[in-house]
Amino acid sequence: MNLHELTRPIAITPGDPCGIGPEIIARAWSATPELTRGCFVAGDVALMRRAMALVERSVPYPVCEIETAAQALQVPARCLPVLQVVPVAPEIPWGQVDGRAGQLAGEAVLWATRAALRGEVAALVTAPLHKEALHAAGAPYDQYPGHTELLQAEAARHAGVSLAQMPVRMMLANDELRTVLVSIHVSLREALDAITVERVLETLRISHTALTALLGRKPRMAVAGVNPHAGEGGLFGREEIEVVKPAILQARQEGLDVHGPFAPDTVFMRARQKVGIQREFDVVVAMYHDQGLIPVKYLGVEQGVNVTLGLPLIRTSPDHGTAMDLAGQGLADASSMVQAIRMARQLVSRASTGSV
Repeated sequence: MNLHELTRPIAITPGDPCGIGPEIIARAWSATPELTRGCFVAGDVALMRRAMALVERSVPYPVCEIETAAQALQVPARCLPVLQVVPVAPEIPWGQVDGRAGQLAGEAVLWATRAALRGEVAALVTAPLHKEALHAAGAPYDQYPGHTELLQAEAARHAGVSLAQMPVRMMLANDELRTVLVSIHVSLREALDAITVERVLETLRISHTALTALLGRKPRMAVAGVNPHAGEGGLFGREEIEVVKPAILQARQEGLDVHGPFAPDTVFMRARQKVGIQREFDVVVAMYHDQGLIPVKYLGVEQGVNVTLGLPLIRTSPDHGTAMDLAGQGLADASSMVQAIRMARQLVSRASTGSV
């Protein structure tokens, strides 16, 4: 495996201590020692030792405590370095929704985000949070529906700007399909209200900038409609006529390679199809959460990666939740975590060569 040599470590947060996050991290270390070299867990040492015992039941790989993030670069392969960034965690049973677990998960993410914003780590990979546990943790964590909003708030605070001046978007990607969302964790009713010319155009601009850096060329973007058959000329809704098309027209005038709006039930298939050696589209801009995530997850949750676009830091995560029903059984699949770490390393490599 030809991996870019890290000059700064990559921080990985364990997610909810009661979910499968700690286990899939331990399993990634066990299965891909070269990929995880130079990475470390920002969390709790005892938690990661308990998780490693799930994965390696005979002779677990060592979990070593480091004192600074930079020390992770000197740790040998197959040794899992952990920086204790939270108070020593109580042993909460696997699979339990608990406000204490939500608080520990939130504290780890806050520490890692601030370290990334200070430039102490090259990237951030986050294992899944449990939104109910995060809310049960109380302030400040109950303000955030998930990772993306928390990261956005911290980045805006660090830059001294408002949230509106730090727009971010969620991109879900696997080997076959990429989708970027106009809205994220809001109800469907609120998501429809969020479909404005300004927000769609902003999504296109963010997607263009991020994917140009990732691909090394201008991305070819498809836009999904809001309504069945993309509104059928206004018969099934006017959002395409009054909102989506004007945003696309403005984006084209700015030099973006944008097409649509297309019927939502076919555009994702078109994005997977190859025209010559390339796929017809590099990304689909979807109007709301489930419209964009269902196609990617249907193709295989184990291969999907979530990338937050628009932040002044690199952040990736697995494309699945905490799977409380599997936690503690030693059965969790770490494939998506492995892909998230691989994507983070790729983005770090591009950033170090001036491609990002």
